Amino acid sequence: MISKFESNKDLIQELTSSGARHVGAIASIITGTVAEVTKEIGDWITDAIEMREAAAAAAQDARANRADSPVDDDFDDEPESPVAQADTVKPTPSAAGDPVIEAEIVDRY
Repeated sequence: MISKFESNKDLIQELTSSGARHVGAIASIITGTVAEVTKEIGDWITDAIEMREAAAAAAQDARANRADSPVDDDFDDEPESPVAQADTVKPTPSAAGDPVIEAEIVDRY
């Protein structure tokens, strides 16, 4: 027959061993979870950096395209009004020396 002391020792030994296994399993779960969360956060930050770099590259391409193409401040498809056309016509001197503006007046209405 086993003594009460030896029985209690075996019980404590088994509880300690079981507790250590469970704590180790819990630690593994926590370690794996922390590693997965860290990886996801890192991937998210990488995506943000790539998007920022892509936006910067797009802005640089847009600046390069604007530098390569002639400036066109007129973004609408309608022709300029006659007044605006007259403002862009350079005066030519007349025979008397007075400047004369040669402009074609267009009645669009």
